[in-house]
Amino acid sequence: MELNTIKPGEGSKRPRRRVGRGIGSGLGKTAGRGHKGQKSRAGGYHKVGFEGGQMPMQRRLPKRGFKSHQLKYNAEVTLTDLQRLGAAEVDLLSLKQAGLVGQIAKSVKVVKSGELSIAVALKGIAATAGAKTAIEAAGGSVA
Repeated sequence: MELNTIKPGEGSKRPRRRVGRGIGSGLGKTAGRGHKGQKSRAGGYHKVGFEGGQMPMQRRLPKRGFKSHQLKYNAEVTLTDLQRLGAAEVDLLSLKQAGLVGQIAKSVKVVKSGELSIAVALKGIAATAGAKTAIEAAGGSVA
């Protein structure tokens, strides 16, 4: 094989469609756009959700729900994460340094997921009822 003889694989390249080039080409006259209407014209198209002037579905339906912007400042830590961390005292700063919570987190809560066998003292960190019993059973404390 030589560099000047390399060709793309058979059937991998198709010639581009030359539309509007006469009746013999098979793509003359309407050039594959059908007949009349907005979609057949140059530059004639509409935005997503447009229903021809009828009130669009997303505006006919009522608005529902609410998502608090404060959610991004809340974080969760599992018992498995605390076990892996292996620190005797855990506070927000130590969790951030370990990379268990994001840097913008303001409040952290420990949730009961996994097992904990070491004594961990939580400082300024909340815990669910189940997580609190698991921490205290392992000899730790929640303050």
